Amino acid sequence: MSALLSADRIIRVGSLTFRVHRRSARTGLILLILVAAALLVSLSVGTIMLTSADLWATVTGDASASTRRSVWSRRMPRALTAVLVGASLAMSGAVFQSLTRNPLGSPDIIGFTTGAATGAVVQIILFGGGILQTATAAAVGGMLTAVLVYTLSRRDGVTGGIRLVLVGIGIGAGMSALTSLLMVRADINDATVAQLWTSGSLTGRGWPHVWSLTVVMVLLVPLLIACGRSISYLEMGDDTAQALGIRVERRRLQAMMLAVFAAAVAVAAAGPVAFIAFAAPQIARRISPATGVQLGISALTGGLLLLLADLLATNLDIGLRTPVGLVTSVLGGVYLLFLLARRI
Repeated sequence: MSALLSADRIIRVGSLTFRVHRRSARTGLILLILVAAALLVSLSVGTIMLTSADLWATVTGDASASTRRSVWSRRMPRALTAVLVGASLAMSGAVFQSLTRNPLGSPDIIGFTTGAATGAVVQIILFGGGILQTATAAAVGGMLTAVLVYTLSRRDGVTGGIRLVLVGIGIGAGMSALTSLLMVRADINDATVAQLWTSGSLTGRGWPHVWSLTVVMVLLVPLLIACGRSISYLEMGDDTAQALGIRVERRRLQAMMLAVFAAAVAVAAAGPVAFIAFAAPQIARRISPATGVQLGISALTGGLLLLLADLLATNLDIGLRTPVGLVTSVLGGVYLLFLLARRI
């Protein structure tokens, strides 16, 4: 107990008390530095390579108009969107993996991002693909899929962890089939737009995406943090959580809807980017010694992973612009095989 207390630091802000694990804080600081470094690299590389002097001149206003336009209008909003989308997906994955007590319990595997993608494809093919309309349809699709999965996985008033995963996988497969059916029967132009969107991409993302994601994160993160302690108790099992005075199903539903909303907003901004929600929370648990749901470390890890994947996608010399979702799918598949190989 003394070792545990020596590793923690108590911070009081008014009537609120926070316990910060010192090693986790150092890990978070290192991740924050890595994110900042990756941001600088993403601002420097591209069709026109920029030096640190060019970036400083852009900040002071001494750079050429084309350089300022390249940095402020294209590279900076795209990089910040990558960080925010990755952080949102990672926090959603951390919550779901804790709720299901299963590493496969991430929103991209149990169907929620697939449902969001289906909502966007329905909007693009049947009603027209406006940016705001597509984003709204994706968010609504993700939330409706979550309600369906929760309802079907509920038995005797309880939503079991593995049952939630299995029902989610089944619903996700059905949504994926519906998406394919719509794209096969669609006009070739609409099908092309839908295919590009469902690949997951950060191309063309600008400041409206950054500001909308920032507003959502400001509103959502405190709510997720407030649920964090209850989620940690739920990891111990329903009986233990009830003995500690937790209203299990109410807290599970609250945390689940917040996590689904975080994933749906990320999908609305960048499409269904795969495996960030799956891999980032697991990496966070491996590099951070603290117990419980790792929201902060997961968010930084997810932002860093998606930013690095986008750097790889934009600079991969294969003669075309590779959607970042395809890069994360390949890297995530390799990571999943690595995990399976270690456990077999």
